Amino acid sequence: MGLTKQYLRYTGTALFGVVASQKGNIAYVTLRGDKGRYVAVPACEHVFIWDTRKGEKVLILQGLKQEVTALCPSPDGLHLAVGYEDGSIRVFSLLSGEGTVTFNGHKAAVTALKYDELGGCLASGSKDTDVIVWDVINESGLYRLKGHKDAVTQVLFLKEKNILVSSAKDTLVKWWDLNTQHCFKTLVGHRTEVWGLALVAEGKLLLTGSADSELRAWSINHFQEGPDPNEPQYKRSKGPSESLEEFSEADKAEDQEDTQEEHILSCTKAGSIMREGRDRVVTLATDRTGRILACHGADSVLEIFCVLSEGEIRKKMEKKMKKARKKAKQRSNEEEKEEEEVDGSSECSLQEKIVRLVNIKASAKIKSFDLILSPRGELKAAVMLQNNIVESYSLNSAAQPSQVARTAKITIGGHRSDVRTLAFSSDNIAILSASAESVKIWNRSTLQCIRTMACEYALCSLFVPGDRQVIVGTKAGNLQLYDLASGTLLETLEAHDGALWSISLSSDQRGFVTGGADKCVKFWEFELVKDEHTVQKRLSVKQTRILQLDEDVLCVRYSPNQKLLAVALLDCTVKIFYTDTLKFFLSLYGHKLPVLCMDISYDGALIATGSADRNVKIWGLDFGDCHRSLFAHDDSVMYLQFVPKSHLFFTAGKDRKIKQWDADKFEHIQTLEGHHQEVWCLALSPNGDYVTSSSHDKSLRLWERTKEPLILEEEREM
Repeated sequence: MGLTKQYLRYTGTALFGVVASQKGNIAYVTLRGDKGRYVAVPACEHVFIWDTRKGEKVLILQGLKQEVTALCPSPDGLHLAVGYEDGSIRVFSLLSGEGTVTFNGHKAAVTALKYDELGGCLASGSKDTDVIVWDVINESGLYRLKGHKDAVTQVLFLKEKNILVSSAKDTLVKWWDLNTQHCFKTLVGHRTEVWGLALVAEGKLLLTGSADSELRAWSINHFQEGPDPNEPQYKRSKGPSESLEEFSEADKAEDQEDTQEEHILSCTKAGSIMREGRDRVVTLATDRTGRILACHGADSVLEIFCVLSEGEIRKKMEKKMKKARKKAKQRSNEEEKEEEEVDGSSECSLQEKIVRLVNIKASAKIKSFDLILSPRGELKAAVMLQNNIVESYSLNSAAQPSQVARTAKITIGGHRSDVRTLAFSSDNIAILSASAESVKIWNRSTLQCIRTMACEYALCSLFVPGDRQVIVGTKAGNLQLYDLASGTLLETLEAHDGALWSISLSSDQRGFVTGGADKCVKFWEFELVKDEHTVQKRLSVKQTRILQLDEDVLCVRYSPNQKLLAVALLDCTVKIFYTDTLKFFLSLYGHKLPVLCMDISYDGALIATGSADRNVKIWGLDFGDCHRSLFAHDDSVMYLQFVPKSHLFFTAGKDRKIKQWDADKFEHIQTLEGHHQEVWCLALSPNGDYVTSSSHDKSLRLWERTKEPLILEEEREM
């Protein structure tokens, strides 16, 4: 047997660029004895804990592979339960940051998590329609409650009794008696999915939110037990004179059902509260005391209500009665009629029990929120937004009218929209990422964002030789030149009439070439121009030549010796031209859909092209012959780059995978899995030790080359 070729394994080392992922919910957690300061948010497969005061990440609860879909802190504040996409639940200790307990019982994503009052039991609802109650102390499952016909949206424990309430997308709200583990009541008053549940007024009022703008309220009455708790329930409900023998077995069972249901509690519609939002309720929740209720739809407004206590309602009613009596005295002639009206108005309406406090307008669509009410009456609200931001607000609920102040906004750690282009600096230390609204520069070793600069919709980018400036190509066809030291935009040049899809630096580092949707390839050179504001000269670029083509240009690449220029066109071909004369040299055709990305190896011998037809083709650059066509991904190949000084290359696909290939042996070496959505682009560091990738899940990931050898024969055997 000959020597096997060894490769070095790349492994994922870091996840950055995410402030908060969209799937789970935000939750206040107690850390270092501080209650309203730290928030836990899902970040792909991890949970990040942010300090809202400083805007810093203080703790990462490491996940495995699956995305986080639900969070719930324990009542004692020492643990955090985390539900995942695959149905598993892990309980983390907030002191050590370690996952102490794992529960596996659901077949699909966990959608709801709730602890009971003491924190000994944890209830979980899932997309697989089951509700499971877990014993956290014994680390075991207690029972599975089956009955819902669609994904569970919320679960709640009732404080006094051993009862669980669950809502689901099947329009039902079910009441479960946990002593007998069966459903003793089903509320069927909803026409559409029930998206949220909340218990207020010491558990006497249940509020439900569905697809319309009313929050329905249901009043709950617990029945008092008779004198002898051991006596069967159906027996107690009948008069003592009736003998049980007269009933048939069927009657007896039926009777037991009815009376048992009545004996536990009754639940009647108590009215409804109108929201201002017109669409469905996304989240409906109270703070831990149940005094403040809040909800939001698919927009950016959080509506906050205050639930009045018995004492406050009594005072309110007394005031109302006084007013009514005054009126009665003024109209003494109609005294009798008025008396009757006074008696009628002494009943308190739902609108008087639950008072609208204030609306909080966030800076973007809200995905989830959490509330915390301090003993001094200050309400804090943490809001997780759709565009990768966490905001926190505070308001004094006692003051009239309530003043809302935004106390924090965590934005630096990520982009608002998907990152479409990445680049490494020549010293392997700085990473550039650019999206539809900003360019960010990251330190690769600390993963801190060191510069943020506003830009247009970015599509391609590069570091200018010397790493002091960067150039970004935009969707509007402009080139934007930034100075990194000052973090300012030096100039914007109109380069193309359509989108500027691709940019490639020349190997002599004196200029670069751009390709755009206006069917042009333009050649640019760096130059120093005198700035009118300062004495020193500053960097600029000037256009030198232009190559007009018949189709939109999707990608351009210089060969390393700068003799050839490869241009990928919308007609699915790659045309190769001589750089000096712009004469046509080769046409590489064979892809069935346009070539979206390509790269030329360091020695100029090979060109690899990746296409929307999911294939990667490897061609020789001397004759334009196709060496091999590889079926690379299950969806479009979005980006392709050779590892410096080798014939190995990486591809990124819309199938969420990054793969490494050998262009000499045409072998697939390894797959880097981790992204939860389409991967848009890659960048390899100039020394080949690092790969960074960006995805539709808003995350940036860093992969590092290890010293561990990877032998293909052994991999295949596994």
